[in-house]
Amino acid sequence: MLYGLNLYCDCMKVLVVSFYYEPELGAAPSRITNLAKGLKASGVDVDVLTCLPNYPKGKIFDGYRGRCSMKETIDGIDIYRYWTYATVSKNPIKRVVAMTSYAVTMWAFALKRNLVKSYDRVIVQSPPIMVSASAVLLFKKLFGKNTILNVSDLWPGSAVELGYVRKGSLFFKVLSFLERFIYRNADSVMGQSSEIIEHVCGMFPGKRTFLYRNLQPVADVPVVARKRNAKLKIVYAGLFGVAQDMLSLLKAVDFKALDVEMHLYGGGNQMDKILSYIKSGDKNIYYHGYVSKQEMNEELKKYDLSIIPLAAPIYGAVPSKIFDLLPAGIPILFSGEGEGARIVKEYGFGLVSRYGDYAALENNIKAFAGMSMEEYSGYSTNCLVAASDSFSFSKQMARFCEFLGK
Repeated sequence: MLYGLNLYCDCMKVLVVSFYYEPELGAAPSRITNLAKGLKASGVDVDVLTCLPNYPKGKIFDGYRGRCSMKETIDGIDIYRYWTYATVSKNPIKRVVAMTSYAVTMWAFALKRNLVKSYDRVIVQSPPIMVSASAVLLFKKLFGKNTILNVSDLWPGSAVELGYVRKGSLFFKVLSFLERFIYRNADSVMGQSSEIIEHVCGMFPGKRTFLYRNLQPVADVPVVARKRNAKLKIVYAGLFGVAQDMLSLLKAVDFKALDVEMHLYGGGNQMDKILSYIKSGDKNIYYHGYVSKQEMNEELKKYDLSIIPLAAPIYGAVPSKIFDLLPAGIPILFSGEGEGARIVKEYGFGLVSRYGDYAALENNIKAFAGMSMEEYSGYSTNCLVAASDSFSFSKQMARFCEFLGK
């Protein structure tokens, strides 16, 4: 256990409602799983309501197929799973069907009336906004439960910036209506960025809020000066999708000419094209497939830097990878703008370039390659110190328990 019982949360019973949860991979399931486990370690009696695991492959995982619903217990947490239409298709209709299907099937949980009545708090993850709106309607409006909305992205704004939704369209208007509905009816809102908190309070002044970063639950991090490999090794671990657009970055940056190695972990809808590009010649780019969170923590020790790309400056979005890297002491090459770029600059976690300015990114790589060991270790130390202080999961959880209990 990383920390002891919290007096504010002890004996409290909480339901966490999310479209994502372990054993799924990626920032979204990791964030909600860490939240549930952190509350459990603080003395909360936690249940999770989620769908059958399918993310990010878009197929129901082995061992869960052929079921409409099921209950399992992982790490002392009871998890109630319901069927959803699983897909990773870019087709907007299929994506809406996937999210809406679970928004409907979760209502079967209402049949467990006595269990629902037993919860002191219900934490609802958003997006997907159809799921969160359905959960707020079910638990807040129908059962009158104290409901906390956990906002990780500002839909429909993010959907417009990513090109999923056209501003002013009928679908945009529906999503905007649902956004106001969930913010208005939630008793309080927790957001993963300062911009999300500002947005919510701008719509509903006086709304009770909490800044809840997607931090990593690790033991106290020893601040030991990290040394760089003789040949710089860069890593990217995560999703390969539209928001990251790693394909364009890999094609634009000549890692072989820079005499550095680029190592990739994870998957997504750009993966097939990336693999084809890697196979087309010797580019000093290596793909290692999917690995578990625990395995990735060990893998990170091999590398000197990590690239974090943000293809569009999405208001409210802060890449979770920043906080994944801090406990490992891995300096960051941030390619993008927004709150994430400001955090990297302010805390000295690495170097920043605008997304698409690949010349600037290459210059930042060269800068790290030419640094003295002392200067490089300074960036690494900044990461390690922040992981135990400003961005400590256990300290944040203690503050959140106080917020939750009042």
